[in-house]
Amino acid sequence: MLTMDSFTQYVVPPKKRISLEDFSSDPDNELSAGKSESKKELAELTERLADLQQRFFVDRRRRFLIILQGLDTSGKNGTIKHVFRAVNPQGVHVASFDKPSTRELSHDYMWRVHQQAPRLGEIMIFDRSHYEDVLAVRVNHLKPQAVWQKRYRHIREFERMLCDEDTTVLKFFLHIDRNTQRKRLQHRLDIPEKNWKFDTSDLIARSKWNDYIKAYEDVFYETSSPKAPWFIIPSNKKWARNLIVARIMVSYLDQMHLSYPKVDFDPNSIHIPI
Repeated sequence: MLTMDSFTQYVVPPKKRISLEDFSSDPDNELSAGKSESKKELAELTERLADLQQRFFVDRRRRFLIILQGLDTSGKNGTIKHVFRAVNPQGVHVASFDKPSTRELSHDYMWRVHQQAPRLGEIMIFDRSHYEDVLAVRVNHLKPQAVWQKRYRHIREFERMLCDEDTTVLKFFLHIDRNTQRKRLQHRLDIPEKNWKFDTSDLIARSKWNDYIKAYEDVFYETSSPKAPWFIIPSNKKWARNLIVARIMVSYLDQMHLSYPKVDFDPNSIHIPI
C-alpha cells in the first residue's frame, strides 16, 4: 500500500523557500515503467478511488478539498477528467473560479470561495481557487502589495479553520516547463476542434511567466503546511501527472480506514414479501 511517505519528493516543506527550477516537470525514474504500464495502474487506481469515494460519501465524518493550480495548459481539466472519471458525481463536485463577477467583487475576496467549501462526505475540487488573489492579482497589479500581502495570512487561517473542521486539504501545483506550454498552445491553434480552447490572454500570461513563477514560489513558502500541504506534480507528461495525483488521492483516503455504516438490524431476519 502506498503511504504518504511515498510522496515526500513532491511536497513543499512548511516555511521553506524553494525554487521551481529544482523541481523537474518531467517524471522521475520511479515512473520508468512508462506510459503503457502507468495507464494500466491508473485504471486500477481510478476504480479503487471510486470505491473509496463511495465509502467516504456514506461515512460522512469528514470533508475533502482538492485545490488544482498551475500555469495555462498545465492540465487542471485533464487531471479532473482522468483521475476522477469513475467516481459517483453525487459526491464529487468541481468549482471553477474565473474572473469574479460584479456581485462577487462587492464582497470580500474569500466570500465566493467559502461558499464552495465541501460538505460532510463530499469531495470538492477547486479548478483554480483563492490563490488567484495572490497570483493573478499580484502579477497583473490589480491590487497594491499592501493588500495582497495580507492575504497569505487570510488563506492560512481559512485553510486552518477548514482542517480544524474535519476537512482534508490537498493542494496540487501542476508543474510544466515553458517549452511544454508553447507546444500545447500551438496544438490548440493547429487542431480546429481545439481552437475554442485558445485565448489571446494566454499569450499575455505567458509573457509574464517569470513573474508567475516567483509568485508561486512565494505562495508555497507562505501557505504550505503539514495539514494543507502543497504538492508539486511533474506535468509535462499527462499520464505521469494523472498517475501521481491518483496515487496521492488513494493513499490519503486509504489511511482514513473508511467503512460502510453498520446497520442496527439483522439483514438475515428481513424477508421481502413476494
